[in-house]
Amino acid sequence: MKKHLLVLTLAVSSLQFFSAQDKKIAEECMLKADYKCAEEQYTKLADKELIQKYQSEYFNNLGTAQRRLGKISASFKSYESALKSNPMSAAVYANLGSLHNQKGSKTKALDYLNKGLLIEEQNIEMYLTRAKVYENLNKKDLAEKDLKQILSFAPDNIFARTGLANLKKRNGDLEGSLKDYNQLLSEKPESLLYNGRADVYLKLKKHKEALADVNKAISIDPKFSQSFVTKALILFDSAKDKEACATLDKAVAAGYEKAALAEQFAKCVKK
Repeated sequence: MKKHLLVLTLAVSSLQFFSAQDKKIAEECMLKADYKCAEEQYTKLADKELIQKYQSEYFNNLGTAQRRLGKISASFKSYESALKSNPMSAAVYANLGSLHNQKGSKTKALDYLNKGLLIEEQNIEMYLTRAKVYENLNKKDLAEKDLKQILSFAPDNIFARTGLANLKKRNGDLEGSLKDYNQLLSEKPESLLYNGRADVYLKLKKHKEALADVNKAISIDPKFSQSFVTKALILFDSAKDKEACATLDKAVAAGYEKAALAEQFAKCVKK
């Protein structure tokens, strides 16, 4: 009996060791933006995992890797499998809300986000995504309310503060938005903020200032893919299409979803 227990213990220990190794490989693949590798590793992990909580985590990460690869249908299925394994995972509700906002139904996006916020009522990511959904539905008052709700429990949150500045920008109050970004940058000169102000300068047709800001954003954080997208837009608007297309490739290499840039890449097709 003791011999059988020892064999069983060794077998379980071995499984845990190899599972931990596979998880480490998967995480490294994600960090390196090698999403094909991450997809393969998380698929193996999800298929082998018996504990539902961990299986949900692996399916959730698998969905994100597939999303980065532009495999939207597969991503939806993985996120749904993650939710089936753990119906109380706020992270999965956040991802399904985000993906439905981008590729699916705004109504479904709100449904997932509302349910997720019942589980985790101070989830910043879900408030930010729901604000985007509301803005897409032209419910700007509700978008503003969600961003201010974040600031009620996280007053220094940079994403909520930039979100409010961006609401002004999209409502046509470019000078008001620029003033907000100047204030934010005086407090914290971060990549996200330089990128945001660059976009405001682009809308004001101040290409020199826009390019200076976006280059500063990239120098601070070369892995922030949005900065490359912003730079590409500035270059397109400056009639520098060749440079813009090369910059789009850098955005994808840094982790930006290529499918989300279809309109921009269409300008790069050789005639």
